[in-house]
Amino acid sequence: MRTRLASTLIRFVLPVALLTLVACAPAPIYKTSGAAAVATPAQVTRTPERYSGNQVIWGGRIVHVSNFADHSEIELLAYPLDSSQRPRANDRGSGRFIAVLHGYVEPLDYPSGALMTVEGKLNGTRAAKVGEADYLFPLVDVTQSHVWTAEEMSKGRNNVHFGLGVGVGIH
Repeated sequence: MRTRLASTLIRFVLPVALLTLVACAPAPIYKTSGAAAVATPAQVTRTPERYSGNQVIWGGRIVHVSNFADHSEIELLAYPLDSSQRPRANDRGSGRFIAVLHGYVEPLDYPSGALMTVEGKLNGTRAAKVGEADYLFPLVDVTQSHVWTAEEMSKGRNNVHFGLGVGVGIH
């Protein structure tokens, strides 16, 4: 009787529990279309003509903000995105790119070091310097952007940990 009850619980409760954990992950913030390029900024710099005009959803860490008369440019160190389109900053960077936003953006709203995701179209490249090194930056004409807060970055992450031992936690 007990094994039958245990078997029934495992058969029904375990899938529900797993689905609940998966449902905690936030949905992507931008809809992807079949036309979206899956290339990294580093790949685009090698063959920019191949990707010109393609839609991209890229993210990374803000390096610098520059404001001009009619637009603003945000230099980002690119990182791969997770399933919710959040930059995975603990991964290795995949090149740099410049997000071009129309109009003025307040640099305090885009602080250096913050994580950001952009959606837009590739619009060529620009040669510039990173320190003393020559660098070719893909340019993204941004249609939507999002700067991630620390709370958003941790939301949907599994906070369940398994292990043996003694620990002390201060919250």
